[in-house]
Amino acid sequence: MLCARECPSWCIHVDSHGVTEVPAEGGRPRTTAVLDRFAIDWSLCMYCGICVEVCPFDALEWAPAHAYAEQAVGALLHERERLADWLVE
Repeated sequence: MLCARECPSWCIHVDSHGVTEVPAEGGRPRTTAVLDRFAIDWSLCMYCGICVEVCPFDALEWAPAHAYAEQAVGALLHERERLADWLVE
């Protein structure tokens, strides 16, 4: 993922594994990556916007409102499920 690779503060965590699909007759096997984990650690983020700029899928965007106040630093690590909640709001 370009966002995790280009992030200067290494606050984006991406884990995946490969799955090989059975080819149709006469075809070649195809391996695709399956996303296991996508998380952003807001305690490390510098809000530079490089991740938003390099994403070829427009999966990341700037939000007009920030709601990152937490009692513990560990709570600033947002996993994929928590990040998806922002889409509903």
